[in-house]
Amino acid sequence: MSIPAKVMREGTLEKRSSGLLQLWKKKRCVLTEEGLRLHDCKSSGNEEDSDAPCVAFGPKAKELRFERMTTVDCVEYKRGLVYFTVVMATGKEIDFRCSQEGTAWNAEIALALVRFKNLQAVQTGKNRHLSTAHLRTWGEQEL
Repeated sequence: MSIPAKVMREGTLEKRSSGLLQLWKKKRCVLTEEGLRLHDCKSSGNEEDSDAPCVAFGPKAKELRFERMTTVDCVEYKRGLVYFTVVMATGKEIDFRCSQEGTAWNAEIALALVRFKNLQAVQTGKNRHLSTAHLRTWGEQEL
């Protein structure tokens, strides 16, 4: 059993579908130290109403993990909305939009991604340092 990641932010985002019509679909999002979890949003009324509040979310979640994420970019501000793109290591681009009110999701996702990549780099550096120190010690014992 793994320890659940710390939740940094919860709320709703709209994700552009990858289908032919590229419709905007509301998602219940959970930003953690490990990535962004997207749940299908269930509103109380009409499913087509994008302004309806998200009252529940499905049990199945799509996980966009930071280890597979490259960057957050293409920020555009239009009619009270922030449009941004999450670029995955595979080159896949996932478009989102959210309200401009408060702290924008794109900024929080980008900061969490940078924090994750920095921690990864520090850990890699520590591992490399430990491994070279171990090799040095092992080499001295041979002499």
